[in-house]
Amino acid sequence: MGKLKAGIVPVTPFQQNCTILFDEESRAGVVIDPGGDIAMVLDLLRQHRLEIGAIWITHGHIDHVGGAAELKEALGVEIVGPHEADLPLMQNVERQAVQYGLAGTVRNVTPDRFLAEGDTVSFAGHQFEIFHCPGHSSGHIVYFNRKERFAHVGDVLFRGSVGRTDLPGGSHESLIAAIRDKLLPLGDDVSFICGHGPGSTFGVERRTNPFLAS
Repeated sequence: MGKLKAGIVPVTPFQQNCTILFDEESRAGVVIDPGGDIAMVLDLLRQHRLEIGAIWITHGHIDHVGGAAELKEALGVEIVGPHEADLPLMQNVERQAVQYGLAGTVRNVTPDRFLAEGDTVSFAGHQFEIFHCPGHSSGHIVYFNRKERFAHVGDVLFRGSVGRTDLPGGSHESLIAAIRDKLLPLGDDVSFICGHGPGSTFGVERRTNPFLAS
């Protein structure tokens, strides 16, 4: 098993962080939240000689799942996650696309396997624990690698901010509770990649994020 590496591909007009996690030695990996621009994602996978074994999803919003069906067909791999509570969102992507002027560029998707609190997923020996963190969406999950002290938090937590909660299924109280009760206790040293913008660490956000002030 080699070192766990990560690359970010900003995709779609939403500038969503499509994330590629891979093992430096074997070049095996996964793609997290392929929201769109799949031709660009595939080109990068070829350039870096990466063998993708699955598509992992943090939650069902259009900018995170819009390209998942297309990428699945191109790679012949399973779509794993999020929690089943987000299935209605994933089956409504094409309708939502009309509102954003993106009709015909994204597709509805049904995962091959949903994930729940306490599940684990892995690739090339790198294991991730699943935390169900609703609030931004009902079925949002976070992927945590305890050994590497690394998490992919999707749209739950950002550098200096938190996920919006004014969308269907959103709850600010649930979101803050998930961050405080599930994520921050994992440790100040945990670094994270999020769904938009630069990452951070749980420690920095615990100390400086205005949304987490006591």
